[in-house]
Amino acid sequence: MSEDWAAVAKAINERVSELGWKQRELAERSQVSQAIVREIQNHTVERKRSDRTLEALALALGLHPQHLLAVLHGRIPPALGQPREDMEDAVSARLAVIERRLSEITEQLADLRTDVAELVSRDRNSGV
Repeated sequence: MSEDWAAVAKAINERVSELGWKQRELAERSQVSQAIVREIQNHTVERKRSDRTLEALALALGLHPQHLLAVLHGRIPPALGQPREDMEDAVSARLAVIERRLSEITEQLADLRTDVAELVSRDRNSGV
């Protein structure tokens, strides 16, 4: 899953501009250090930030709590008032589908081994 921190910086900068805030005001309102806000806004340091940091910034900006996280992952941000998407459950559900499919493939391989073993045994017994 790719992350687009430039898009996050753009979304924050546009909203800060709409609100007429300075960087320090966003830092104070979100309770995120001004250094981190600066790094994210200026896109100077690209490193993993916690979901809580993005949520705090989004809430301070009056956005849906998962707005910046959605922007980061190239998804359409949820509208304010929409329910939170449980990211953990989405991943768990996807993993469950993958695990189920892997089990099916494993069973099919076992059946193929049995079939091949039977064919080899028949060939040996028939003298071919």
